[in-house]
Amino acid sequence: MNPRKKVDLKLIIIGALGVGKTSLLHQYVHKTFYEDYQTTLGASILSKIIILDDTTLKLQIWDTGGQERFRSMVSTFYKGSDGCVLAFDVTDLESFEALETWRGDVLAKTIPMEQSYPMVVLGNKIDLADRQVPQEVAQGWCKEKDIPYFEVSAKNDINVVQAFEMLASRALSRRGNGATAQAC
Repeated sequence: MNPRKKVDLKLIIIGALGVGKTSLLHQYVHKTFYEDYQTTLGASILSKIIILDDTTLKLQIWDTGGQERFRSMVSTFYKGSDGCVLAFDVTDLESFEALETWRGDVLAKTIPMEQSYPMVVLGNKIDLADRQVPQEVAQGWCKEKDIPYFEVSAKNDINVVQAFEMLASRALSRRGNGATAQAC
């Protein structure tokens, strides 16, 4: 791609309530972590400009609410997205078990529906001691579905940048293989 070209990518971050989606996003975009966040109602959007593979990318990252009652509304935000972060809390087995539902929902609602839709899975809160989801279990689930897996901590900024940039890279290369890039 032309290094002078700017590409807009819409990324979404989804997962159960309380897994740290907003914390991950704020750590990535602003390099900040707060102990207390308000529950995201619907979605909020943060932007970050990065340079990847000689291309300037404007990432629009949609932080979605994880409450079950918002699920149908949240799924409308999937349309037109270029990639997805599936997040769970390693100290909450239910949030990991819900990944299959979140993944199925996003694949059913992205158009065209295709298995090559870029995703990464983030196991957040690895800084906490009361882990319920073994790393091997999460890695096995992701390997079975051919989705990259990152153990992350929004609080301690572990692997957050790497995870978002891998997703951006995969979304960009998918755009280069047939999907048209949008100039800013």
